[in-house]
Amino acid sequence: MQIHSPTVRATPHPAAELDRLGNEIAELSAHLDAATARLLDLIREFDARGGWNTGFRSCAAWLSWRVGLDLGAARERVRVARALGTLPLLAEALGRGELSYAKVRALTRVATPETEARLLAVGRAGTAAHVERIVRGWRCVDRRAEAREASQRHRSRALHVYQDEDGMVVVRGRLEPEVGALLMQALAAARESLYQRSRARTRAAAGPGDVSAETPPVAQQQADALALLAETALHHGLDPGTPGERYQVVVHVDAPVLADPDQPGQSVLEDGTRVSAETSRRLACDASRVVMRHDAEGRLREIGARTRTIPPALRRALHHRDQGCRFPGCGLRFTQGHHLRHWAQGGPTTLSNLALLCRRHHRSVHEEGYQVARLPDGALQFRRPDGRSLPEVPPPAALPEDPSKVLRARHDSQGIRIDARTACAGWLGERLNVGWAIDVLHPLAQRSRPCPSSEQGSASPGPSAIALVAGPPPILE
Repeated sequence: MQIHSPTVRATPHPAAELDRLGNEIAELSAHLDAATARLLDLIREFDARGGWNTGFRSCAAWLSWRVGLDLGAARERVRVARALGTLPLLAEALGRGELSYAKVRALTRVATPETEARLLAVGRAGTAAHVERIVRGWRCVDRRAEAREASQRHRSRALHVYQDEDGMVVVRGRLEPEVGALLMQALAAARESLYQRSRARTRAAAGPGDVSAETPPVAQQQADALALLAETALHHGLDPGTPGERYQVVVHVDAPVLADPDQPGQSVLEDGTRVSAETSRRLACDASRVVMRHDAEGRLREIGARTRTIPPALRRALHHRDQGCRFPGCGLRFTQGHHLRHWAQGGPTTLSNLALLCRRHHRSVHEEGYQVARLPDGALQFRRPDGRSLPEVPPPAALPEDPSKVLRARHDSQGIRIDARTACAGWLGERLNVGWAIDVLHPLAQRSRPCPSSEQGSASPGPSAIALVAGPPPILE
């Protein structure tokens, strides 16, 4: 294969013509950045109002499907859009084309309402490369501060358990945030369990009983919940079982219910909690199956061997064919096998009757009204709950004949004045001393170097550094 380099010929146009082209590029780029600000406003509103929650996992997944963005780029758009909701100065600068999206994207990684003004000065004074270097140094200081705080929290963890004079046991402690969150969740679960037990006893009693006794104060509920946690831990020997059985969910469902959700019959978890028939159908799509036969009195007559709904060899072929969740715009690799026609209704467990769906979209198809069917040509067709088709690739948006002309006219009507100098940085070619700039800018720096690597190739503090202070616009000395 031959690779030919393009031949660059000397342009016959004068330098003024090239300057005009350069100015047009700079001006149109600023217009695009201003339009990007409006796009981010729309994304933020769409995300906040849950417009993406029509079968998609997130706003980024919807953007990837509807707009054609790479999923990583879509996540970044959503992140920046959310951040600009609390950073009005940066949002306004982007909306007027004064900062590029690349600069704003970097600054929103570290900016807060308190530091927004000084970081806006960084964006106006420096190039995109300067901004990236400042942000890296800033994040290094943040990470060090967070590491110091986390280390301090870890050292201060403690749990004191002692007996008071009246024989009561007093518990007092400080837990790390993630451990505390785990304890609070466990206490909440234990309180709920105790509440359900108390409610069942009250219903079984002859009279309504004392209301105050039924609903003790929260502090007493917490104490009872802690006792239940301790009892449960000791009862199970602090070991919930072998790994294979630890996370197993057992569902008991009658065959008629599995074949037709409208039929009467049981559909319950192992502890007796009822689940919907559609939930049972979803779980039965890709699980182990044990067939039990009962007589008219409900006594067990026969029990079959446990079998996999989808055999291993068929599962390998299914993963090789689908390569991830088949729901439009998803593609997640952690999936479950879905029977297009459920096996309880006579649907075969064959490759043509199976499709991979992630947990989120498997639930959408069974419990949220979404439909999927295989067309004669082998393609899958997804439909929304209202019956509208959900295409694999959405139709392209209609564009005017000259989008740039329409964009300029729209900004003029909004009073946004953009020219070739609107987004120009104030940099005049001087070297940047990142360490000194971070010392001046970051509230936690305290004149300490954030990272040894940020000082490589930089001069000592003084000239050739970016002099950035709160208040007046910064200059490059």
